[in-house]
Amino acid sequence: MTLALIDYGAGNLHSVENALRAAGCTDLLVTSDADTVARADRIVLPGVGAFGSCAQALRAVPGMVEALEQRVRREGAPFLGICVGMQLMADAGEELGSHEGLGWISGRVRLIDVAGSDAKVPHMGWNDVVPTRPHPLIVPGEAYFLHSFALQGDDSDVIATTDHAGPVTAAVARDNMVGVQFHPEKSQRYGLALLDRFLKWRP
Repeated sequence: MTLALIDYGAGNLHSVENALRAAGCTDLLVTSDADTVARADRIVLPGVGAFGSCAQALRAVPGMVEALEQRVRREGAPFLGICVGMQLMADAGEELGSHEGLGWISGRVRLIDVAGSDAKVPHMGWNDVVPTRPHPLIVPGEAYFLHSFALQGDDSDVIATTDHAGPVTAAVARDNMVGVQFHPEKSQRYGLALLDRFLKWRP
């Protein structure tokens, strides 16, 4: 079962690769080749940085968005987006202007609103992941977050929240697609257990 970890110059690839291998992935390809992604059994899209630059970098890889649309949306390969990789699943992001996302999950990625609280932006450190509806990949626990923007979208796609001056989207899902705002690769036992569940998931 081949897993494609997408390299588009905007992800914490080394740490994510190590975490996936620690979780039991034995056939992992770090790739920027769209044809490889189009043949993969599972796909992980990481992301670190600003939404707009990540979206631009992903679209700059020849054929990559088309391969993702075919393999994930039409053929149903299990997909995991991590941090900005999750945010890119949204309709759009509002970091440094308005930028188009993949449009897989309804909503927009906006600056976390901490007005009237002592909370800081970025939201950084360990925080609770609180499931809002059952999903085979998401269980209660603590995970590591590092972000200033968060997805605000359709509640039917949100499967977990965390608290940072109010509810903040921690995970989303639709069909064969899951996205997590936190970093499984930095979340120790909780993160490795999530990746293990993803590797075994049959949506």
